[in-house]
Amino acid sequence: MSKIELRNVKGTTDYSPKEQYIRNYISDTLKKVFEKYGFKPLQTPLLCYYDLLALKYDEENDILKEVYKVSDQGNRNLALRYDLTVPFAKYIAINQNTKLPFKRYEIGEVFRNGPVKLGRDREFIQCDVDTVGIEGQLVEAEFVALYVEAYKELGIDVIIKYNNRKFLSGIIIEAGIPDELVTDTITVIDKFEKLTKEELEKEFLKIGVNKDQIEKLYKFLQMDAEELVNIKSENEILNEGIKELETLKKYVGELNLVEYVQFSPSLARGQEYYTGTVFEVYDAKGDIKSSIGGGGRYDKMITDFINDGKQYPAVGISFGLNVIYEILKEREEFTQKALTDIFIIPMGTEIECLKIAETLRKADFKVEVEMKTRKMKKSLEYANEENIPYVFILGEDELKQNQVSVKDMKNKTQTTISLANLVEDFKKLLQ
Repeated sequence: MSKIELRNVKGTTDYSPKEQYIRNYISDTLKKVFEKYGFKPLQTPLLCYYDLLALKYDEENDILKEVYKVSDQGNRNLALRYDLTVPFAKYIAINQNTKLPFKRYEIGEVFRNGPVKLGRDREFIQCDVDTVGIEGQLVEAEFVALYVEAYKELGIDVIIKYNNRKFLSGIIIEAGIPDELVTDTITVIDKFEKLTKEELEKEFLKIGVNKDQIEKLYKFLQMDAEELVNIKSENEILNEGIKELETLKKYVGELNLVEYVQFSPSLARGQEYYTGTVFEVYDAKGDIKSSIGGGGRYDKMITDFINDGKQYPAVGISFGLNVIYEILKEREEFTQKALTDIFIIPMGTEIECLKIAETLRKADFKVEVEMKTRKMKKSLEYANEENIPYVFILGEDELKQNQVSVKDMKNKTQTTISLANLVEDFKKLLQ
């Protein structure tokens, strides 16, 4: 048998029980918030037809360069999904009897063969909420409220940056840039906060935007939300974008969420399917520089999939579980967290200890029973290493007296409680 090197594929990670506990905590917390806002669970397949994933892009698009392509025994061209939005659009297109508006959430793995960095692997979890069948900024304001509540529940202070793709397209047209350069121009604009003015100018000149057009763009890209209303233009797309931004700003103000949002005229988000409002969420403390969530309105994707003459407006936002995990993993409440409440050590009383464990589990305690024949010292060391707060010790003498010894590992104290009133007596100790 040949010897192989045991290692993970680049961009994939094994998570230990304590690490996975944090990840489960994130997804469980988000599920509760999603359901609180009326979103229903949906599950779509990891495997998709490649043509479906490629439908909205040309072959040179960066997204398609990151798709993991696979084939089956029938030599069909398949791929692993790179996000949860396209599979959701497919679901609505296939299930046209779905009552609209429809609100769904999905938490699942996606795969991208791209650069690996902190909080961004090649196999990672996305946590998405989407709604289809609702026009206007009211639903977008509710998504802002959902973002704020979800991150509060996770204990993360955030800034939600927002913009509008109609506004962005409008200012590009207003600057005199031709239609064929709009997509490339938006790609460069998305780098506005990362590059110097000189570096951006080089990028713009490279794609065919001249210096006069660059200067006009700059005036728009340095605006704040208050200056929007002063823009006077006959450009219909620009005016629509400004109106939508103003409406969203008004709703956010009435929901008392202004402190969490920030207008960002250069925010573009890379995906070409966005048609209106776009969001990106950042850690307010700056511990993580990359975004920890994002999304926006995509009114054409499902509409084009179904293509029955009707409109299917849609909005969706996503939470990056991997990058949220990077923020939470060093917090004391997780590093010191015990995954087990009680560790039971039998002293010739193994089956009786299993019975005690079952009684405690029915009372919602997390219980582990020592099943190795090792010395008491080693068993207690294990409980300490795992931060287990209580150890039950049951010897034959205790059993005869219908009692069990309880060791408080934190306070280094020990007492006995009655087996006849096991749960009640233990709960009294916890008070």
